[in-house]
Amino acid sequence: MEQPIAVTRQSFDDWMVPVYAPADFILVRGEGSQVWDQQGKSYIDFAGGIAVNALGHAHPVVTAALVEQAGKLWHLGNGYTNEPVLRLAKQLIDATFADKVFFCNSGAEANEAALKLARKRALDQGNSSKNQIVAFNNAFHGRTLFTVSAGGQPKYSKDFAPLPGGITHTPFNDLAAAADVINDNTCAVIVEPIQGEGGVLPADPPFLQGLRELCDRHDAVLIFDEVQTGMGRTGDLYAYMQYGVVPDVLTTAKALGCGFPIGAMLTTDELAKTLGVGTHGTTYGGNPLATAVAGAVFSIINTPEVLDGVKQRHQWFLDGLNKINQQYPIFSEIRGGGLLIGCQLTKDYAGKAKQITQLANEEGVIALIAGPDVVRFTPSLIIPEQDVKEGLARFARAVARICS
Repeated sequence: MEQPIAVTRQSFDDWMVPVYAPADFILVRGEGSQVWDQQGKSYIDFAGGIAVNALGHAHPVVTAALVEQAGKLWHLGNGYTNEPVLRLAKQLIDATFADKVFFCNSGAEANEAALKLARKRALDQGNSSKNQIVAFNNAFHGRTLFTVSAGGQPKYSKDFAPLPGGITHTPFNDLAAAADVINDNTCAVIVEPIQGEGGVLPADPPFLQGLRELCDRHDAVLIFDEVQTGMGRTGDLYAYMQYGVVPDVLTTAKALGCGFPIGAMLTTDELAKTLGVGTHGTTYGGNPLATAVAGAVFSIINTPEVLDGVKQRHQWFLDGLNKINQQYPIFSEIRGGGLLIGCQLTKDYAGKAKQITQLANEEGVIALIAGPDVVRFTPSLIIPEQDVKEGLARFARAVARICS
């Protein structure tokens, strides 16, 4: 048998399109909330693949579902249906407001489907001018041309003009500003209950409640982007459940497959009729391999044990981070919900989030940033208490170094 090609971190620079700047080590194995690199060094994983590995690495139930389905049926194409996709659809419908589900491969694709649905619905009603989409500053909805335009971060979209039109951005958590721009020509409002990439900024309950009322008043579709907040991340299956606000469309991905690529758009019977046969689609979306894995993931996460455990783990992190901050006061605020936590750096340490995470890597813990001034944590929803303590101890050493 031919030997595998030897690879190093330099191989990335030699062979890969340089759209990422990965760490200077290569991870080769994971178990639970720990990972190991090529040299055998261990790391506590507080990043979870950017809120994806909600059950950690190599969870035995999820692995078994993958292996079992791999021995049966991988892919069919959308001219045929399959058992795992139908079972997963029913799981999502039974647990949420939704009546219908569309499966795809990513959060960006789910948001793309949602935005297309909203535009087509207005056109089908005979209102060709009802095409405005309202989104929010600092939002992130994906990297397709449509979704990167809906996202409120010009740094991600400015190099790809001309961008799709008809998208209006307004300040997040400012209901009066939203009311000024939402009108009878608005077909959709898209919002994250907690802005993830934009800095881990939770929406105020009156803000989301007000958006619901505005959408009802102007017959606009309210889309909740729960790609990062969904699947138990905030301590409820989906964050909308905490706000008492039911969207018309919800998008989900990331933790839905715990690392296996899958996304979904959830909606009502009435809105689902907008997308008839041939109006939208995807080659891989809803294939039996992805949906079998996601079904196993769902059956574990959507339990009181896991969801209540998220709230408990939130407190572990809060207590540990506050203790670090008492000794080394570098955070002006620690915010978020459940296991989506953002630590806002003080003015003295502004712009140093990336440097902090790099030092954390050296100490053996993996964390994220959410912009240059926020350190973000999105670990496994079932991370053991010992891993939390050890990871925070390592993180404290990194913080001590930046403060020295």
